[in-house]
Amino acid sequence: MNEQTLYIQLEENSRIHTSDIFLKDISTLWCKDKHLLQKCKCIKLGKVNTDKDYRGVYKAVDIVEKIQEEYPVLEIVVFGAEDIIVAYEKEKKENLGLEWVKAIGIFLIILLGAAFAIMTFNKDVNVSDVFKDLYFFVTGIQSNGFTIIEWMYSIGLSVGILVFYNHFSRKKVTSDPTPLEVEMRLYEQDINTAIIDTYNRNQESR
Repeated sequence: MNEQTLYIQLEENSRIHTSDIFLKDISTLWCKDKHLLQKCKCIKLGKVNTDKDYRGVYKAVDIVEKIQEEYPVLEIVVFGAEDIIVAYEKEKKENLGLEWVKAIGIFLIILLGAAFAIMTFNKDVNVSDVFKDLYFFVTGIQSNGFTIIEWMYSIGLSVGILVFYNHFSRKKVTSDPTPLEVEMRLYEQDINTAIIDTYNRNQESR
């Protein structure tokens, strides 16, 4: 293994909170020469010239060129995306009260929306009448709408949602990503693709 070889794993989407963009902020690096590795981590790739939140696109080729400007004899091996997004966000002070208000608001919206969806679904298929007929068939007693069947249905539905989303406690039922996490990753990938495509088209039109 060549001691002067630098291995770079580029992150497709990186977030920074300082205006200066360093190589260590957007990648994972490894080199046998630890002294050289620390120097490479501190290579400055650019600077964000705005006080507002900003997203920029960097090409792997440009990053390699920037490194070789400072270390011409260094061999560089790059893994990961060819185009990466660097998102600059100003560091904001956490407002715990506001975060709780947002969390409660989102909880109420999801709760009411889910309740409405379940009620409309049950109304369409007339589940209540099915429960009444089933209860009468088994016991011979007319159901008042609040029998063991309705209670077990309510409990089972709640448990089913908790197990399916697997997102309501630190200790998960399985190590698999939850459906919500999967959808958020797909959404993030779509955004990244759109940003990179827009950047490349703008570069070609110049």
